[in-house]
Amino acid sequence: MQSIMFIETETTPNPATLKFLPGQEVMAAGTREFTNEDEAAASPLAEALFMLGDVSGVFFGRDFVSVTAGQGTDWSALKSQVVSLLLDHFVSGAPLFAGADASGILVGAEDDVDFGDDPADADVVAQIRELIETRVRPAVANDGGDIVYRGFREGVVYLAMQGACSGCPSSSATLKNGIEGLLKHYVPEVTEVRAA
Repeated sequence: MQSIMFIETETTPNPATLKFLPGQEVMAAGTREFTNEDEAAASPLAEALFMLGDVSGVFFGRDFVSVTAGQGTDWSALKSQVVSLLLDHFVSGAPLFAGADASGILVGAEDDVDFGDDPADADVVAQIRELIETRVRPAVANDGGDIVYRGFREGVVYLAMQGACSGCPSSSATLKNGIEGLLKHYVPEVTEVRAA
């Protein structure tokens, strides 16, 4: 007997992005963002989504796929196409990545800036990373995105937004009001949070 699969959808704070939940694991570990067709060639699913023509971003989380529509795209038509592609992919058991293995795929984009850390700040950096992993990333994943630590220099924490959070109108408010407030509260050495 064949089981029936449903794909749930959720809105995100970014009106251009919807979060699709297939009810099963998407990525066993980590996340992966695709911002163009060239990057999407690493994943048959991401490539198929970009081939719809109205997709400008795809993000794989632990148990979800976030899809960002191109500027001016109406989700009413695109949503059913995305759900259909996701159903076909997950029901068939097709691999998420070309070669069925994500081990050789770079998780961050090659042009991502790493601001580095001063070795003297090792304890502060450990506290910042712990807070990001336990408090920030789970909340951001609920909104269909992710946040990546890029460095700590002279009191400033540099973070990169991914998935639904990238380009979201409320991302700067999230960084300044939410994440910056949390980090300043628990780590007095933090004076500011900036998008990398």
